[in-house]
Amino acid sequence: MNRFQRFVIASGFTNLADGIAMVAWAWIASLLTRDPLLIALVSVALRLPWFVFAVPAGIITDRVDRRRLIFGMDALRFVGFALAGVAVWSALPLGEAPMRGISTPWLYWTLLTAALVVGAAEVFRDNAAQTMLPAIVEHDMLERANGRLWSVELIGNVLLGPVVGAFLIAWALPLPMFVNALAYLAAVSLVWRITGRFKPERQFGGHWRVELSEAWQFLRGAPLLMALALITGLWNLFFHMSHIALVLHVQENLEATVRVYGLVLAGGALGGIIAGFVGEHIVKALGPMKTAQLSLIVSGPIYLCIAFLPSPLALAIVLTVFEFFGVVWNTVSVSYRQRCIPDELMGRVNALYRMFAWGMMPIGMIASGLVVRGGESVLPRGWALTMPFFAAGLGALALGVWGWRALAKGFARMQDT
Repeated sequence: MNRFQRFVIASGFTNLADGIAMVAWAWIASLLTRDPLLIALVSVALRLPWFVFAVPAGIITDRVDRRRLIFGMDALRFVGFALAGVAVWSALPLGEAPMRGISTPWLYWTLLTAALVVGAAEVFRDNAAQTMLPAIVEHDMLERANGRLWSVELIGNVLLGPVVGAFLIAWALPLPMFVNALAYLAAVSLVWRITGRFKPERQFGGHWRVELSEAWQFLRGAPLLMALALITGLWNLFFHMSHIALVLHVQENLEATVRVYGLVLAGGALGGIIAGFVGEHIVKALGPMKTAQLSLIVSGPIYLCIAFLPSPLALAIVLTVFEFFGVVWNTVSVSYRQRCIPDELMGRVNALYRMFAWGMMPIGMIASGLVVRGGESVLPRGWALTMPFFAAGLGALALGVWGWRALAKGFARMQDT
């Protein structure tokens, strides 16, 4: 087994755990409360660290061995999920979830804390992993390598993970957390056996503010990179606004079980998996600019469509299209980022980029809960649960118009230099 294969399989285990957690965090929270804002806060705890820790993670990534950093963060996530599993097991059986408030407050706050720990570790782990990849494969193979990684991520994160998580929840509520702990333990074993040098050649002895300023100057002087960061950030805001609403929408409006919810998410992953294998060919056929523009513009209509879909099957089909274009977008943006950023700046610039790109996720989650709460004051609850889809759709349409022009300008400048 070569280095890249170990890297991919380790990523597969961690993304399987992330996919299981995608269902587990929100669904367990919905068994403690029916308040959409309180449910959203559990997911916010997972994503808020991207805004808080992205910059420190970048600085540290450029100072240490990236393989060791990944190892440590996966070990920390193992501990976080193991403790969460013990907490859920200790709280059984759960009482009825109230429409406002929390049925088992200590468990809710324990899950919130565990989510913060897992989310913080993910920031450091993912930043180190993306900066480590160019040291494992040749630069002319980055599109193919990223496509394979995105496919593995989607197979674990969105195809198998949600289904496994849903069935584990149905069998025993603590099982998803314990299975995730075992998945991270397997990833730790694989990462430790990856050989090579993964510490930047250039060593830093100056103040962190100087190092951060150097990264910011590079990002600010790369208009296309900045445009990609801002577009991805706003896209993630709208995506997570709709994704948080999806849990209660599927439960109450579509009257689906946790198993059906997992299968809906898995169905959507099929589009992303296909894109992981054909994305590089689409980029070659259309060019990076047209590929990115096309991938961006389809989001708005899809969000609006979700509000009117009559069944889980229809939802799964639409999510298949959505995930396909999402992975194609990532194939363009991540490969460009890895190719244009110098290795000695990779961790810090990548962190600043992801602070913009991922730091917007908590805002979308909180906005989702607030939109539903506000909608309930004037609309029936069923319609209120669809309001985040309308808000995300309108926002994504505006982003598509602005982003189309920004991408055209950015790629044009890149070709002129």
